[in-house]
Amino acid sequence: MADADYVPSRAAPQTGGGTVSYDVPSTGRTVDGALLIGLVAAFVLVAAAMMWSGSLASFWNLPSVLIVLLGTMAVTTVSFSIGEAFGVLPLIFHTIFPPQRDSRRACERAMNLAEIGRRAGVLALDAILPQLVNEPFLQRAVAMAVDGANPDQIEEVLHTEIEATTERMTRSANVLRRAAEVAPAMGLIGTLVGLIQMLSTLNDPNSIGPAMAVALLTTFYGAVMAYMIFAPVAAKVDRNAADERLIQQIYMVCATSIARQENPRQLETMLNTVLPPSQRLTFYT
Repeated sequence: MADADYVPSRAAPQTGGGTVSYDVPSTGRTVDGALLIGLVAAFVLVAAAMMWSGSLASFWNLPSVLIVLLGTMAVTTVSFSIGEAFGVLPLIFHTIFPPQRDSRRACERAMNLAEIGRRAGVLALDAILPQLVNEPFLQRAVAMAVDGANPDQIEEVLHTEIEATTERMTRSANVLRRAAEVAPAMGLIGTLVGLIQMLSTLNDPNSIGPAMAVALLTTFYGAVMAYMIFAPVAAKVDRNAADERLIQQIYMVCATSIARQENPRQLETMLNTVLPPSQRLTFYT
């Protein structure tokens, strides 16, 4: 294919004069609006119902919080290592404020790299490696191609890394799912504690109210934590893991294509198979 056939959707990488320009990946983070809006809306609705029927203060009980919150953390830790259990805390932050990830942009980035490798040679990509520091997976993939690694070796190494990354994120989601299973159980335990206290002090009317509060509020807290926090966030972690896996697979295909010195048109065809029709690349006409 002649170079005249190449019609990029944006300015093509410049390779003249020994310099190479490249679309440097962004390091910024976005806000997961669906997650935040969903959580806030759910809690606002529950709080509104609580205020409608009485006072918010009547729904607060410290012993119930300790039983459900600390109990859930303790029992969940039993099923995992301490590092895995507490490693979920930064993961929740990264889930709410994820890095900017877009499969279409990843495909465009891959096409730009492939075109530079085609026009200026694979070794010209060595000058771009420092610009990929914000995309360590892509940086390692391109570095292997520049170093002359066999395409099959590149695919094997990167596929192993993709599987390991997916496994780590899946394990973190499993921690949250386990917490979602444990929280209602801890609520039930708190209910039994409150009922036992109430039955043991039936001759004291003043103690019946606080004991009943513990009995009911622990169940309430357990349900809220399980079905309004842990389970939805676990599902979002799974979704983010799938998105990250897709982008890493795009970069793996890019690196192996560069290593094989394939025509970028073939890479475009392969990348378009993973994009929805409305977002498919149109680098070549």
